[in-house]
Amino acid sequence: MAALNRLLRTRGLLSSSPFTSTACRSYSSPAAESERKFSFGGSIGNNKIPRKDPSERDVQWVFLGCPGVGKGTYASRLSNLLGVPHIATGDLVRDELSSKGPLSQKLAVIVNQGKLVSDEIIISLLSKRLEAQEAKGESGFILDGFPRTIRQAEILEGVTDIDLVVNLKLREDILVEKCLGRRICNQCAKNFNIANINVKAENGNPGIYMAPLPPPAGCESKLITRADDTEEVVKQRLRIYNELSQPVEGFYRSRGMLMEFDLPGGIPES
Repeated sequence: MAALNRLLRTRGLLSSSPFTSTACRSYSSPAAESERKFSFGGSIGNNKIPRKDPSERDVQWVFLGCPGVGKGTYASRLSNLLGVPHIATGDLVRDELSSKGPLSQKLAVIVNQGKLVSDEIIISLLSKRLEAQEAKGESGFILDGFPRTIRQAEILEGVTDIDLVVNLKLREDILVEKCLGRRICNQCAKNFNIANINVKAENGNPGIYMAPLPPPAGCESKLITRADDTEEVVKQRLRIYNELSQPVEGFYRSRGMLMEFDLPGGIPES
């Protein structure tokens, strides 16, 4: 926590690191404070989501980035560091798929084709998660995988305040290789990666090394590949992301909330 506080207090020094801050401003700007005075309540779907004063809650961050860039890995680690819930819409979708609920069959078709899940479905799943969080007395969050569209960003802005948006970036060819190396243990559900990425620096592009994330011995025989981790589907997901989701970066950039981070390598390097 102390390390993160130092990071946020010294954002003016970040130009020497992979972080670049775009039009950064204080989290409690006069405009934001003025907006907060009007309302501290909102709704997602048909449910009311409480809106708290920033002084009475923990951080509320969003992680952006292409599919497979590592949003879940970094968000979960920062979630543990900050002591706030990590809400991954991808996990919400997978939980719904495994529940065999009314949405599971429809979701299975969408996911296997590499398409984005509709706003209505994502908002419904997120609504249930935020309500459950409020009922348990949890405060703050790191959102991973939401918002993905301008419409979702506008809905989110209407119901709660976002303090910081971290945009993780990685070259597309490396993203594809990384996604194709992903594996999941069908017993413990933990994620691993068998890809050994070692790209040499050339043509002004820095070298990038990402070591494999191998499973322990007990998981080796139980590894499976996600149905959507084929080269065709991965490239389709990246194309859709570039068309529909990158404008979200501009949405938050214009509000002075966006911090961009070019990943220099794997977890130790980053």
